[in-house]
Amino acid sequence: MCLMKNLILSLTLIIPLTMSAQNDFSIHDYADFLRYEEANKALGPSSADEKRVVFMGNSITEAWVSYSPEFFSDNNYIGRGISGQVTHQMLLRFRADVIALQPKLVVILAGTNDIAQNSGSVSLEEVADNIKSMAEMALRNNMKVIICSVLPAKDYPWKPGMDPLNKIPKLNAMIKEYAMANDLPYVDFFEVMQDGNGGMKVPEHTAENDLVHPNKAGYDVMEALIQGPIQAVLKSN
Repeated sequence: MCLMKNLILSLTLIIPLTMSAQNDFSIHDYADFLRYEEANKALGPSSADEKRVVFMGNSITEAWVSYSPEFFSDNNYIGRGISGQVTHQMLLRFRADVIALQPKLVVILAGTNDIAQNSGSVSLEEVADNIKSMAEMALRNNMKVIICSVLPAKDYPWKPGMDPLNKIPKLNAMIKEYAMANDLPYVDFFEVMQDGNGGMKVPEHTAENDLVHPNKAGYDVMEALIQGPIQAVLKSN
């Protein structure tokens, strides 16, 4: 009887805490739908002859717009990167930040924050599946898709020891295989920007105290690599 009383007492303490934690959690906040809500409203759906391109990603995409605003504005490219996000957060907001904008094409650059375990441990297969799901959502909505490799990274300064030197090439192999099997363009930033040992070139493409995010020269390389495939897809559409 004493054991039963202790069990009941424990449950009365745990259940309210669990319910409180559930009440505090918001998918809306977790995916950060507010980040581009007003910008998306201002854009509205694209016109029939508008060749709009959306870049979906994390801080690498978000910073890209800051480093090269003309690259985006002059080409009708729209950046929808959010710093720190993993692929399942992007998947949650994919309808609001991509499909609702009705672009002709979406460029997906994602996965490095999953390897850094920004939102907990996840398998490479699950990360690849999230990228595939974004691509398939776009295709079902009559949008073209370009899938990009994850950029090279020697380590994550904010989360050291996550083994990106081994995991990034493995994830890239998975998403490249998917792209090739489904006749989707695959842009390989990794091979051009890596230093021969799997890290990003320092100081050519990233700072020594960063290792993950490109500098302006790094983004210039990315722009040169992505522009051809984008224009080829738009011409064929």
